[in-house]
Amino acid sequence: MSSLAQPLAEPLAEPLAQSLVQSVDWLAIAPPTVAALVGLVVLVADLFVADARKALLGWVAVAGLAASALLLLPLVGDDRSTFCLTGDAAVCSYTADTFTLAIQFLVLGGALLAALLSVTALKDADRGLPEGEFWFLLLSSAAGAALLPASRDLATLVVALEVASLPAFALVGLRQGDRRSSEAALKFFLSSVTATAVSLMGISFLYASTGTLYLTQVADRVQHVDGQLTTLTQTGVVLTLVGFAFKTAAVPFHFWVPDTYVGAPLPIAAYLSVVGKAVGFSGLILVTVVALPSYADAWGPALAVLAALTMTVGNVGALRQRATRAYSAVRLLAWSSVGQAGYLLVPIAAAGYSDDPERSIGSTVAYALMYAAVNLGAFAVAALVGRTRALNRVADYRGLYASNPLTALLLAFFLLCLAGLPPGIIGLFAKVTVFSAAVDAGLGWLAVVMAVNVVIALFYYLQWTALLLRAPEGETVRHRLPAPLTAALGATAVLAVALSGAPQLILRFADTGLF
Repeated sequence: MSSLAQPLAEPLAEPLAQSLVQSVDWLAIAPPTVAALVGLVVLVADLFVADARKALLGWVAVAGLAASALLLLPLVGDDRSTFCLTGDAAVCSYTADTFTLAIQFLVLGGALLAALLSVTALKDADRGLPEGEFWFLLLSSAAGAALLPASRDLATLVVALEVASLPAFALVGLRQGDRRSSEAALKFFLSSVTATAVSLMGISFLYASTGTLYLTQVADRVQHVDGQLTTLTQTGVVLTLVGFAFKTAAVPFHFWVPDTYVGAPLPIAAYLSVVGKAVGFSGLILVTVVALPSYADAWGPALAVLAALTMTVGNVGALRQRATRAYSAVRLLAWSSVGQAGYLLVPIAAAGYSDDPERSIGSTVAYALMYAAVNLGAFAVAALVGRTRALNRVADYRGLYASNPLTALLLAFFLLCLAGLPPGIIGLFAKVTVFSAAVDAGLGWLAVVMAVNVVIALFYYLQWTALLLRAPEGETVRHRLPAPLTAALGATAVLAVALSGAPQLILRFADTGLF
C-alpha cells in the first residue's frame, strides 16, 4: 500500500516546495546587509583588539557605513524588488525604488556623519563609553533604519522599526554613572515602547480585517472589508497612525525629545535628530500613502492638525530657551527639530487631499534631505564647542567668530538654512516647496500657520547667529578641530553649499514619482 501511496504523494510535494522558495536580490538588499555585517564584525573584533587600539573599531565602522552608502549607486534608476510571493511577483516584502534610495541615502549618510562625530567623542570620553558596544549598536540601528523605507509589508516594517529603535535606547544611556543619560534613555524607552505597542495593536486589527500584511494588498482589501469588521478596521487605522506619530515626535508625543537629546552623547543626539526622524516619517508615508490611501479623508485632516500643533509647540519651545541655561544650545536644537518635524508633516497631510500624492511626498523627501545636511552641520559645531564648554550653553557661542571664524560662518550658514533665509537658499526653496504642497492641496489655513511659525523661528535662529559675531566676553577660547570632526563639518558644509547652489538636486523629488 505504501508503494501505491508514494507516487500519489510526489506530485503534491513539488508544488508545495516551490511555493516556499523566494528569490533573493542580493544587490538590492546590500546596503542594510553590509551595515549589519560590519556591526557584527566590530562586535567580535572588540573581544580581541587591545584597549590601546580600540579606536580602529571606529574607523572600521566609518568604512562600513561608507561602503553601505556607495552600494546605493548601482541601484539608482533601476527599481528592484525581492522576497516576492511566488504566485504574484508584484507583491514583495522589499522594494528598492526612488523613495527607498533617497531615504537610505539620508539614513546611511547621516549615520556616517554621526560616526565621524563619535570618533572624536569616544576619544574625549577616555573609555567612559564602551567602544565595541557603541559601534555595534550604531551600525545595528543604521541597518534597521536603512531597511525600513524598503519594507513593503507590515511585519518587515515593524521589525525594521524596532531594529532601528532598540539599539538607540542603549546608545542614549550608554554613559556609565551619568544620571542624565539614564533618565534620557528611560524616557526614550518608555515612549518608544508605548508607540510600538500601539502600532502592533493597530497592525493586528488591520491584518484581522484584511487577511494580509503586504501594503499593496492592504490598500486593495481595506476598501472591501465585511461590514461587521468596519469598526475593527477603523480602529486599526487610528492606532497605527498614533503609533507612528510617537516615532515622528509629533505633538503631543514629543515630550521625550529635549531631555533625550541633552542626556545622550552629542553624536547620538545628532543621529536621532536626522536618522530617527527619517525612520518615523518614512514609516508614516508607507502606512498612509501606500497602505491606506482609501482612508485619506481620515488621516489627512488628522496629520494636518498634528503638523500645525507640532511646528507651533516646537518653535515656541525653542523661543523660550534662555541663553545662559545649561545645555541650552542642545535644547534649542531639540525644540527646533520638533518644529522642523511639523514642517515635514505638512506635505504628508497634503497628500491626503491631493490628486497627486507622490508629488506631495516628494516635498517631504526634499525637505528631509535639506534638513539632514544642515542640522548635522549645526550639531557638528555644537560638538566642537562642547569639547571646551561642557555645559554647551547658547551664551558659550558668543564671539565664536573671533576664535574660529570659519566655524562661526558655517554655523551661521546652517542656522540661516534652517530659518529659510539667504544665503541659505536651499532652506528657502525647501520651505517654499512645502508651502506650495499645502496651498495646492487646499490647506490654506495650514500654510498660514506655517508662515507664522517661520517668522517665530527667524527670531531665535537670527539671535543665535548674531551672538556668533558679537565681541567675546573675557578671554577668547580657540577650539581645536580634530580630523574626524573636521571631516564631518566639511562634508555637511560642502553638501549645504552645493544644494544652495543647485537646489534642483533634491527639489526634483517634488516633481517626479517616488513609488
